[in-house]
Amino acid sequence: MLDAAIRPYMNKPLEAVARRAVVLGISANIATAVGFAVGIAAAAFIAGEYYWVGLGLLLTSRFLDGLDGAIARLTRLTDVGGFLDITLDFIFYASVVFAFALASPERNALAAAFLTASFMAPASTFLTYAIFAQKQGITTEIRGAKSLYYLGGLTEGFETIFTLCLMCVFPAWFPVIAVVYGIMCWITGGTRIAAAVQTFGQRAS
Repeated sequence: MLDAAIRPYMNKPLEAVARRAVVLGISANIATAVGFAVGIAAAAFIAGEYYWVGLGLLLTSRFLDGLDGAIARLTRLTDVGGFLDITLDFIFYASVVFAFALASPERNALAAAFLTASFMAPASTFLTYAIFAQKQGITTEIRGAKSLYYLGGLTEGFETIFTLCLMCVFPAWFPVIAVVYGIMCWITGGTRIAAAVQTFGQRAS
């Protein structure tokens, strides 16, 4: 929901770091892979109940996730880069939620299972919409130059990262936060389904 609004404030600092990374020979795919590895390390620390360490690694991981796109825009956007970026993001999100379940199974497991299932609503609608948008030649750069169509919604990248950080700061509240955000994911899925029916239905007719 807020990704497009905050992007202008993030682009300049990310681009400055990205320019230095390009000089050092760091590619977008390397930034993606390192960011993912740091994210999995964050999940491991969260599972061990080292929540503040996990939070620091989580934020570092997401900085690298933003950096890879900035590097790609300075060099070139590739399909494999876009594929890795999106795929590893979804795996990272689910891994952090699973980590909270491991940290306190009795308290968190059911809410973690609900949120993991709920992630499928925005994830599936996002990816499927992108497939058919490309098929029909629909494009947008409201979120900057991307490898595929980005359809907005209530729960986008910023909201997901903010929620995961909130869980690290208030781990005892994980079940409540997870259920609330899970419901928001279902709302996102519903609005994207409605958008797809309207957009692609009109084009079919």
